Amino acid sequence: MSSGSSPIRILAVDDHPVVRQGIAGLLGIQLDMTLVGEASNGREAIQQFRIHRPDITLMDLQMPEMNGIDALIAIRNEFPDAKVIVLTTYAGDVHILRALKAGAQAYLLKNTLYKELLETVRAVHAGKRNLSPEVSYEIAEHATDDTLTPAELLVLRLIAAGHANKQIADQLSITEETVKSRVKCILSKLRAHDRTHAAMIGVKRGIIEL
Repeated sequence: MSSGSSPIRILAVDDHPVVRQGIAGLLGIQLDMTLVGEASNGREAIQQFRIHRPDITLMDLQMPEMNGIDALIAIRNEFPDAKVIVLTTYAGDVHILRALKAGAQAYLLKNTLYKELLETVRAVHAGKRNLSPEVSYEIAEHATDDTLTPAELLVLRLIAAGHANKQIADQLSITEETVKSRVKCILSKLRAHDRTHAAMIGVKRGIIEL
């Protein structure tokens, strides 16, 4: 940090105290960074952002009361210049694209926290976007995949909830043959071996949530 320049002011948002402690410990030994606030859910994140106006916000995705995407959207709506780095365990391409579309400048996985966080904070503060190789690979791997239709998404959610084809047909007021046809399309698009595998892929990629 050059003499006279202010440290990068950071807000850490995560519902796990251990993660926030890890971030605090990492930032505490950096001369060019300082932790100005913490939050354990999306609603607190918005409140803390209004109070501290941080240079960088580190945002988890899955949190109680309000998730990270909704908090990110709310913060960016109120403060369009807000710089947010998503820091999460979720590596699914749909999760990533959703966060980037909402305005995140970077997307980091928590297993790379100690290796990539500081460099990413500095890059985003300098006005750059930053995606780790692992995150970039996830996006590239599924870039040409056919997306599921809304009707197929409904069926996939019900599969993940443990419903059989007949139950799905009854719930959606369609024939069992139509359900089987949609399941076949889902398996093909997700490159899944069976219904259970399709549900697992759906959750992993962020296509559906349990």
